[in-house]
Amino acid sequence: MQNVYESTHPLIKDLVNKIRDINLDSNLFRKYVGAIAKILLFEALKSEKLETREIETWIGKKEFGFLPEENYVFIPILRAGLPMLDGIIEIMPLSKAGFLAMKRDETTFKSILYYKRVPNLEGKTAIILDPMVATGGSLHDAVAEIKKEKPKKIITLNVVGVKEGLYYVSKSHPDIDIYIAQIDEKLNDKKYIIPGIGDAGDRAFNTV
Repeated sequence: MQNVYESTHPLIKDLVNKIRDINLDSNLFRKYVGAIAKILLFEALKSEKLETREIETWIGKKEFGFLPEENYVFIPILRAGLPMLDGIIEIMPLSKAGFLAMKRDETTFKSILYYKRVPNLEGKTAIILDPMVATGGSLHDAVAEIKKEKPKKIITLNVVGVKEGLYYVSKSHPDIDIYIAQIDEKLNDKKYIIPGIGDAGDRAFNTV
């Protein structure tokens, strides 16, 4: 899986293990997931080129390098990806957002897309935000859906996953980059990640 990058940062491992705690309240859960997304974004954009812009400083006009934020579109998979978006827009407030809503058929384990709203992606970098990669079906389908919009590049940011799901996405979409905080042990017979973090959407919004 040459296009899968698991973080080795101690802080990100600490945050992942904090959100495993089932007694963690939803507010802290959302904050920690947002923080994980920020760190993953730092890693994912480490080779991006800066654009030179002139600004007013305390000693007059000077030129400095900046990321062209408006060329990045962050696309959370609803609901679970929303806390990731909240964290990211704190540091890239001029970026754009799109939304995909998908649910899993609990019998077939296949994903079903029921809402899509994205801005023009041509020439942009699309960054899909999905906390969990279990079978990989939802992420695979999300990437396929975003490819229809012809972005320049696709990156995914994920919190926890397993090799089975990551391999499926990586093999199907070798032209994208997948940044993940933690690769866990396995899936159980219901296709849930073990040890995992539970249902990220339910835990983030107290719908359990």
